[in-house]
Amino acid sequence: MDKPRPPIDSRAAARWAALPPSVAPDGKPVSPWLHEEVGRRMAQRLSWITVKPRSWAHWAPLSGGVKAHGVVQEALGRAPAYLVEADGGRLRLAERALGGTWWNPASWGAGLLRGEPGPGAVDMVWANMLLHHQADPAKLLRRWHQSLAVDGYLMFSCLGPDTLGELRELYARAGWPPPSAPFTDMHDWGDLLLEAGFAEPVMDMETIRLSFETPARLVAELRELGRNLHPQRAQGLRGRRWRDELFARMLMELARPDEQGRLVLCFEIVYGHAFKAATRHRVAPESAIGLDEFRSALRERKKNLGNL
Repeated sequence: MDKPRPPIDSRAAARWAALPPSVAPDGKPVSPWLHEEVGRRMAQRLSWITVKPRSWAHWAPLSGGVKAHGVVQEALGRAPAYLVEADGGRLRLAERALGGTWWNPASWGAGLLRGEPGPGAVDMVWANMLLHHQADPAKLLRRWHQSLAVDGYLMFSCLGPDTLGELRELYARAGWPPPSAPFTDMHDWGDLLLEAGFAEPVMDMETIRLSFETPARLVAELRELGRNLHPQRAQGLRGRRWRDELFARMLMELARPDEQGRLVLCFEIVYGHAFKAATRHRVAPESAIGLDEFRSALRERKKNLGNL
């Protein structure tokens, strides 16, 4: 029996995924600072991979990290990258941010490809700070598994359950509904990877502690990172009086003397890595597989023997 997943309002998640990103003064999209930092840290893990991918897919690059995309691209030796976004509008913005132009197909010779890759088309799927926004993460994991070639791998990051613990306690003491949906534990992500068909999942985590000068800056930063997707979140607008009370409570409960009175929140970052293994057929007294599947298995075996 599947473990219960943290509740997420699917309609709210879809609205968040389709929102336009923040833009710089020059009009180009920019990604949240925390996402860029996590993407940079995750990219350091690429040094563990001995075989560089021939192509890869960047899922949700606008939120995952425009600058981080360049770091990954450099580490992979300019391997072609598929850009996957929630809709055509965000895809065009991603193209603009990363150097391609949707009206000039020749520009895609620089290594950018449009849209979700076909089955087995890429050797790496990269998804930074995305999974915790998904109402059905298992479905997305299966899509990633399908996109990967055999021996290809997935690298992802997301928020873990200790994220915003200080803010959750503040809301609970005030008697308010939770400020966000709960986040999945890294061990549960490992189970989900196995259920989706991945092999050898490796999970680890770290905590990033951020401080803010004012409640207004803290709230603005959180709005860049996401929205409250909890089905039991407060409904409707709560007004200026509630905002003033929130800010007052933040000043009283989140300020830390060791941070010169700045407001502190901690973010648990979960990192995941897993491979797509070759399909293995069970040995039984009598078994049957399709002709196409049998041919595919033979081709894979010949390729492996040729590499010995």
